[in-house]
Amino acid sequence: MKYKIVDNSLTPQIYQALHTDANFMDYDVKDIETALAHDLYDVVVYDEYDEAIGCARVIGDSRIVFFLKDVIVRKDYQRNGVGKILVDYALKYISTVACDNAYIGLMSTRGMESFYKKFGFIERPNDGLGSGMVMYYEQK
Repeated sequence: MKYKIVDNSLTPQIYQALHTDANFMDYDVKDIETALAHDLYDVVVYDEYDEAIGCARVIGDSRIVFFLKDVIVRKDYQRNGVGKILVDYALKYISTVACDNAYIGLMSTRGMESFYKKFGFIERPNDGLGSGMVMYYEQK
């Protein structure tokens, strides 16, 4: 299949559609707009019909810490190399700005750990590192 890959083109509408397809958490459009405005980098993959079929975001401080976020491939395009394209492009961007020993983190969807290991990511906890943790903020 031939795909079109476009840097820094993620819109709130594409973000919402891919999140919905993946059964990920919903967010208000204004919150998505603010989040996307602060991305360091994003990439969208389009199919031959010019429909968005995948996205990935890089957030962080532009030098030492990077976080790979929202690596999403539409269900009907999974296992066709789209995820690899997304991660490759994100890591290529990071390689242009990161210092030596920069931290690149992510939170894998359950069952996708082996996919990320192919790029050099390691699972936690392990002998040298504790487990990753997460907290969801709720306004009171």
